Amino acid sequence: QVQLVESGGGLVQAGGSLTLSCAASGSIFRINAMGWYRQAPGKQRELVAAASSGGSTNFADSVKGRFTISGINAKNTVYLQMNSLKPEDTAVYYCKAEGWGSYYWGQGTQVTVSS
Repeated sequence: QVQLVESGGGLVQAGGSLTLSCAASGSIFRINAMGWYRQAPGKQRELVAAASSGGSTNFADSVKGRFTISGINAKNTVYLQMNSLKPEDTAVYYCKAEGWGSYYWGQGTQVTVSS
């Protein structure tokens, strides 16, 4: 099993920055990919950014050039650096880890961007 704990969410003004952290524990040797998803009220959960241990990354079009993901090679903490935040980035952000045919979710952290 893998346990994930997110932190770093909060309230920020438009144009500001936040860094989210996801700490993994347990059977982290199983992890070969980690990512960040978000879910706004009334909307489906969507991919924000993902990275594999092989080095590939994937970003939602809406965050390209503003968000970066790092830390996947360490497998115990992954970060989401969010710059130039917009009110439409407001959502609960979830960390996801995948490996060995299973996937795991964190409990989520709220990000609110005020205009």
